Amino acid sequence: MIRVLIVEDDPMVAQINRTYLESIASFACVGAVGSVADAIALLEIEQVDLVLLDIFMPASNGLDFLRYLRQRCMGVDVIVISAASDIEHIQTALRLGAVDYLIKPFEFRRFKNALQAYEREQALLKSGDTLSQAQLDRLILHQDQSHSVAKSDIPKGMTRSTLQRAVEQLIAEPDRRFSTEEWARKVGISRVSMRKYARFLVDLDVVSCDIDYQTAGRPVYRYRLVESNVLRMDAYLPGWSSRQ
Repeated sequence: MIRVLIVEDDPMVAQINRTYLESIASFACVGAVGSVADAIALLEIEQVDLVLLDIFMPASNGLDFLRYLRQRCMGVDVIVISAASDIEHIQTALRLGAVDYLIKPFEFRRFKNALQAYEREQALLKSGDTLSQAQLDRLILHQDQSHSVAKSDIPKGMTRSTLQRAVEQLIAEPDRRFSTEEWARKVGISRVSMRKYARFLVDLDVVSCDIDYQTAGRPVYRYRLVESNVLRMDAYLPGWSSRQ
Protein backbone atom coordinates (compact mmCIF):
# COMPACT_ATOMS: atom_id res chain seq x y z
CA MET A 1 0.00 0.00 0.00
CA ILE A 2 1.32 3.44 -0.97
CA ARG A 3 0.78 5.94 1.84
CA VAL A 4 -0.14 9.43 0.66
CA LEU A 5 -0.26 12.82 2.38
CA ILE A 6 -2.38 15.61 0.85
CA VAL A 7 -1.07 19.15 1.43
CA GLU A 8 -3.77 21.56 0.26
CA ASP A 9 -5.14 24.65 2.02
CA ASP A 10 -8.55 24.61 0.28
CA PRO A 11 -10.70 22.10 2.22
CA MET A 12 -12.98 21.44 -0.75
CA VAL A 13 -10.09 20.70 -3.11
CA ALA A 14 -8.42 18.56 -0.45
CA GLN A 15 -11.61 16.50 -0.11
CA ILE A 16 -11.89 16.04 -3.89
CA ASN A 17 -8.27 14.89 -4.07
CA ARG A 18 -8.86 12.51 -1.20
CA THR A 19 -11.96 11.06 -2.85
CA TYR A 20 -10.05 10.59 -6.11
CA LEU A 21 -7.13 9.02 -4.28
CA GLU A 22 -9.22 6.56 -2.30
CA SER A 23 -10.93 5.34 -5.47
CA ILE A 24 -7.61 3.96 -6.76
CA ALA A 25 -6.43 0.61 -5.47
CA SER A 26 -3.05 0.40 -3.69
CA PHE A 27 -3.21 3.97 -2.35
CA ALA A 28 -4.18 5.08 1.15
CA CYS A 29 -4.52 8.63 2.48
CA VAL A 30 -2.71 9.06 5.82
CA GLY A 31 -3.90 12.64 6.21
CA ALA A 32 -4.79 15.98 4.62
CA VAL A 33 -3.27 19.19 5.98
CA GLY A 34 -3.54 22.82 4.98
CA SER A 35 -0.05 24.16 5.63
CA VAL A 36 3.62 23.30 5.27
CA ALA A 37 4.05 23.42 9.05
CA ASP A 38 1.31 20.84 9.55
CA ALA A 39 2.80 18.66 6.81
CA ILE A 40 6.21 18.68 8.49
CA ALA A 41 4.62 17.83 11.85
CA LEU A 42 2.70 14.91 10.35
CA LEU A 43 5.83 13.53 8.69
CA GLU A 44 7.38 13.19 12.13
CA ILE A 45 4.69 10.74 13.26
CA GLU A 46 3.49 9.04 10.05
CA GLN A 47 5.20 7.00 7.37
CA VAL A 48 4.56 8.75 4.04
CA ASP A 49 5.60 7.54 0.59
CA LEU A 50 4.04 10.22 -1.59
CA VAL A 51 2.84 13.80 -1.09
CA LEU A 52 0.20 15.49 -3.25
CA LEU A 53 1.37 19.08 -2.87
CA ASP A 54 -0.22 22.43 -3.59
CA ILE A 55 2.13 25.39 -4.15
CA PHE A 56 0.14 28.44 -3.07
CA MET A 57 -0.50 28.21 0.67
CA PRO A 58 -0.34 30.64 3.58
CA ALA A 59 2.94 31.37 5.41
CA SER A 60 5.20 28.92 3.54
CA ASN A 61 4.48 27.60 0.05
CA GLY A 62 4.80 24.16 -1.48
CA LEU A 63 8.18 24.81 -3.05
CA ASP A 64 9.56 25.60 0.42
CA PHE A 65 8.27 22.22 1.54
CA LEU A 66 9.99 20.54 -1.42
CA ARG A 67 13.25 22.24 -0.45
CA TYR A 68 12.79 21.04 3.13
CA LEU A 69 12.42 17.43 1.95
CA ARG A 70 15.47 17.57 -0.31
CA GLN A 71 17.72 19.32 2.21
CA ARG A 72 17.01 16.55 4.70
CA CYS A 73 17.30 13.80 2.06
CA MET A 74 13.91 12.43 3.07
CA GLY A 75 12.73 9.49 1.01
CA VAL A 76 9.36 11.02 0.16
CA ASP A 77 8.16 11.59 -3.39
CA VAL A 78 6.02 14.53 -4.45
CA ILE A 79 3.40 15.13 -7.13
CA VAL A 80 2.59 18.83 -7.38
CA ILE A 81 -1.08 19.75 -7.90
CA SER A 82 -1.31 23.49 -8.40
CA ALA A 83 -2.96 26.31 -10.34
CA ALA A 84 0.55 27.63 -11.05
CA SER A 85 1.11 27.10 -14.77
CA ASP A 86 4.05 29.45 -15.32
CA ILE A 87 7.40 28.07 -16.41
CA GLU A 88 9.24 29.34 -13.33
CA HIS A 89 7.10 27.41 -10.82
CA ILE A 90 6.98 24.28 -12.97
CA GLN A 91 10.72 24.27 -13.63
CA THR A 92 11.55 24.89 -9.97
CA ALA A 93 9.28 22.05 -8.83
CA LEU A 94 10.83 19.63 -11.31
CA ARG A 95 14.37 20.67 -10.39
CA LEU A 96 13.51 20.04 -6.74
CA GLY A 97 12.49 16.49 -7.62
CA ALA A 98 8.71 16.52 -8.16
CA VAL A 99 7.87 13.29 -9.99
CA ASP A 100 4.84 14.81 -11.74
CA TYR A 101 2.99 18.11 -12.02
CA LEU A 102 -0.78 18.51 -12.46
CA ILE A 103 -2.24 21.91 -13.30
CA LYS A 104 -5.61 22.76 -11.74
CA PRO A 105 -8.25 22.15 -12.83
CA PHE A 106 -7.40 18.62 -13.98
CA GLU A 107 -9.38 15.60 -15.11
CA PHE A 108 -9.65 12.48 -12.96
CA ARG A 109 -8.08 10.46 -15.78
CA ARG A 110 -4.91 12.58 -15.58
CA PHE A 111 -4.85 12.22 -11.79
CA LYS A 112 -5.29 8.46 -12.02
CA ASN A 113 -2.62 8.14 -14.72
CA ALA A 114 -0.15 10.04 -12.52
CA LEU A 115 -0.71 7.77 -9.53
CA GLN A 116 -0.68 4.54 -11.50
CA ALA A 117 2.51 5.58 -13.32
CA TYR A 118 4.07 6.27 -9.92
CA GLU A 119 2.94 2.86 -8.69
CA ARG A 120 4.51 1.11 -11.69
CA GLU A 121 7.77 2.99 -11.22
CA GLN A 122 7.91 2.02 -7.56
CA ALA A 123 7.27 -1.62 -8.44
CA LEU A 124 10.10 -1.46 -10.98
CA LEU A 125 12.50 0.05 -8.44
CA LYS A 126 11.68 -2.73 -5.99
CA SER A 127 11.94 -5.53 -8.55
CA GLY A 128 15.63 -6.23 -7.93
CA ASP A 129 19.07 -4.84 -7.15
CA THR A 130 19.84 -3.76 -10.73
CA LEU A 131 17.96 -2.46 -13.78
CA SER A 132 18.46 -3.17 -17.45
CA GLN A 133 18.82 -0.24 -19.87
CA ALA A 134 15.27 -0.88 -21.13
CA GLN A 135 13.93 -0.76 -17.57
CA LEU A 136 15.88 2.41 -16.86
CA ASP A 137 14.51 4.01 -20.02
CA ARG A 138 10.99 3.19 -18.85
CA LEU A 139 11.73 4.77 -15.49
CA ILE A 140 13.51 7.94 -16.62
CA LEU A 141 12.28 8.55 -20.15
CA HIS A 142 8.88 6.84 -19.76
CA GLN A 143 9.75 4.77 -22.80
CA ASP A 144 8.25 1.40 -23.41
CA GLN A 145 7.48 -0.99 -26.19
CA SER A 146 4.33 0.84 -27.21
CA HIS A 147 6.25 4.02 -28.03
CA SER A 148 8.58 2.34 -30.50
CA VAL A 149 5.95 0.67 -32.69
CA ALA A 150 4.38 2.48 -35.64
CA LYS A 151 0.75 2.23 -36.74
CA SER A 152 1.73 -0.12 -39.58
CA ASP A 153 3.39 -2.54 -37.19
CA ILE A 154 0.34 -4.52 -36.15
CA PRO A 155 1.45 -8.18 -36.35
CA LYS A 156 0.74 -10.18 -39.47
CA GLY A 157 -2.59 -11.99 -39.34
CA MET A 158 -4.29 -9.30 -37.23
CA THR A 159 -6.69 -6.59 -38.41
CA ARG A 160 -7.33 -3.16 -36.93
CA SER A 161 -11.09 -3.70 -36.86
CA THR A 162 -10.76 -6.89 -34.81
CA LEU A 163 -8.17 -5.26 -32.56
CA GLN A 164 -10.61 -2.43 -31.93
CA ARG A 165 -13.44 -4.85 -31.09
CA ALA A 166 -11.17 -6.75 -28.70
CA VAL A 167 -10.27 -3.63 -26.74
CA GLU A 168 -13.79 -2.20 -26.79
CA GLN A 169 -15.11 -5.44 -25.32
CA LEU A 170 -12.80 -5.03 -22.32
CA ILE A 171 -13.78 -1.36 -21.98
CA ALA A 172 -17.44 -2.38 -21.88
CA GLU A 173 -16.76 -4.64 -18.87
CA PRO A 174 -13.68 -3.14 -17.18
CA ASP A 175 -14.01 -5.13 -13.96
CA ARG A 176 -14.34 -8.52 -15.65
CA ARG A 177 -11.44 -10.95 -16.06
CA PHE A 178 -12.00 -12.74 -19.38
CA SER A 179 -10.69 -16.17 -20.23
CA THR A 180 -9.38 -16.52 -23.80
CA GLU A 181 -12.49 -18.50 -24.74
CA GLU A 182 -14.91 -15.94 -23.24
CA TRP A 183 -13.12 -13.03 -24.87
CA ALA A 184 -13.00 -14.79 -28.27
CA ARG A 185 -16.73 -15.52 -28.13
CA LYS A 186 -17.54 -11.87 -27.34
CA VAL A 187 -15.32 -10.58 -30.15
CA GLY A 188 -16.52 -13.19 -32.62
CA ILE A 189 -13.22 -14.87 -33.52
CA SER A 190 -11.59 -18.22 -32.81
CA ARG A 191 -9.72 -18.90 -29.57
CA VAL A 192 -6.48 -19.39 -31.52
CA SER A 193 -6.86 -15.98 -33.17
CA MET A 194 -7.77 -14.40 -29.83
CA ARG A 195 -4.45 -15.53 -28.39
CA LYS A 196 -2.62 -13.41 -30.99
CA TYR A 197 -4.53 -10.29 -30.03
CA ALA A 198 -4.15 -11.06 -26.34
CA ARG A 199 -0.37 -11.43 -26.59
CA PHE A 200 -0.10 -8.18 -28.56
CA LEU A 201 -2.18 -6.21 -26.04
CA VAL A 202 -0.34 -7.71 -23.06
CA ASP A 203 2.98 -6.71 -24.65
CA LEU A 204 1.67 -3.14 -24.90
CA ASP A 205 0.55 -3.24 -21.24
CA VAL A 206 -2.97 -2.32 -22.36
CA VAL A 207 -4.17 -5.66 -20.98
CA SER A 208 -3.02 -7.55 -17.90
CA CYS A 209 -2.84 -11.33 -17.77
CA ASP A 210 -3.24 -13.50 -14.68
CA ILE A 211 -3.21 -17.27 -14.37
CA ASP A 212 -6.22 -18.82 -12.68
CA TYR A 213 -5.12 -22.12 -11.12
CA GLN A 214 -8.34 -24.09 -11.04
CA THR A 215 -8.91 -27.00 -8.67
CA ALA A 216 -9.08 -29.37 -11.63
CA GLY A 217 -7.81 -29.21 -15.18
CA ARG A 218 -5.35 -26.85 -16.82
CA PRO A 219 -4.73 -23.29 -15.58
CA VAL A 220 -6.79 -20.60 -17.31
CA TYR A 221 -5.31 -17.32 -18.54
CA ARG A 222 -7.53 -14.37 -17.62
CA TYR A 223 -7.30 -10.93 -19.19
CA ARG A 224 -8.34 -7.53 -17.92
CA LEU A 225 -8.06 -3.97 -19.22
CA VAL A 226 -5.31 -1.71 -17.83
CA GLU A 227 -7.43 1.44 -17.93
CA SER A 228 -4.55 3.86 -17.38
CA ASN A 229 -2.85 2.65 -20.59
CA VAL A 230 -5.80 2.32 -22.95
CA LEU A 231 -4.95 5.56 -24.79
CA ARG A 232 -1.86 3.79 -26.12
CA MET A 233 -4.18 2.28 -28.72
CA ASP A 234 -4.06 5.65 -30.49
CA ALA A 235 -0.76 4.49 -31.98
CA TYR A 236 -2.51 1.57 -33.74
CA LEU A 237 -6.11 2.70 -34.28
CA PRO A 238 -6.44 6.07 -36.03
CA GLY A 239 -8.77 8.44 -34.17
CA TRP A 240 -8.94 6.16 -31.15
CA SER A 241 -8.57 8.88 -28.50
CA SER A 242 -11.35 10.98 -30.04
CA ARG A 243 -13.77 8.09 -29.58
CA GLN A 244 -13.01 7.61 -25.87
